[in-house]
Amino acid sequence: MPKQPLKHLWLWLFPFVVSASFVHWEGNYDTARQKAHKTHKPLLVFIVKQNSDNTREAIQTVFMNQPYVETINEKTVAVMVTYEVSQNYPVEMYYTTVFPTLFFVDAQKELFLRKPLYGNEITKESVGQSLHRMVGRESAD
Repeated sequence: MPKQPLKHLWLWLFPFVVSASFVHWEGNYDTARQKAHKTHKPLLVFIVKQNSDNTREAIQTVFMNQPYVETINEKTVAVMVTYEVSQNYPVEMYYTTVFPTLFFVDAQKELFLRKPLYGNEITKESVGQSLHRMVGRESAD
């Protein structure tokens, strides 16, 4: 394919990519925990299984282009941990056999702030409600 049409395609797609609203995930649990400590924000720990259709669907439908994504990015430190791949998270604290799983955690005390959400429980509505209760902001719905 000639380079000129690719350039035009990129210029056409660029506004859509830039305007997309998505969660800014940390990829390293220790880094995320340190950032949460420094900023006094809770952790949003998303445990996923590699090559999982459920994970891809949750990311696309729950963590992209939703009104609460800005709240997640401003009020929490979000970290995505890949089960059996990531080696730097406390497995005993975030133990699960259902994927994906979403934990809401006080990074200072390492206590759960909300009941974890498992698999199909991770919906736009449940995440929005949990965020609203956790951060106390009406815009989290």
